[in-house]
Amino acid sequence: MFNLAIWVYLGLALAIFGSLATVWGPGVKDPVIRTINTEVASVGVSLILLCYNSTLALLTLIATTIIVTLILFRAISRLEEIGADV
Repeated sequence: MFNLAIWVYLGLALAIFGSLATVWGPGVKDPVIRTINTEVASVGVSLILLCYNSTLALLTLIATTIIVTLILFRAISRLEEIGADV
């Protein structure tokens, strides 16, 4: 039926892979690629929490998406203010 272990392991793999891709992945200087890689990690965390409670998973996905997007946009705007090559 609904095997929870598969979703936990898939969530762990996505969280680890997304985190590593955000830090060391290709196109680290490109903000769009970095945002997509961060979203992969947040979906992985949401899959892990989905095994426990669907409301908790949905709130976690929304919160991580908003926080990471705000942080990345702030970093990009600061880099453009100082004239760095983004």
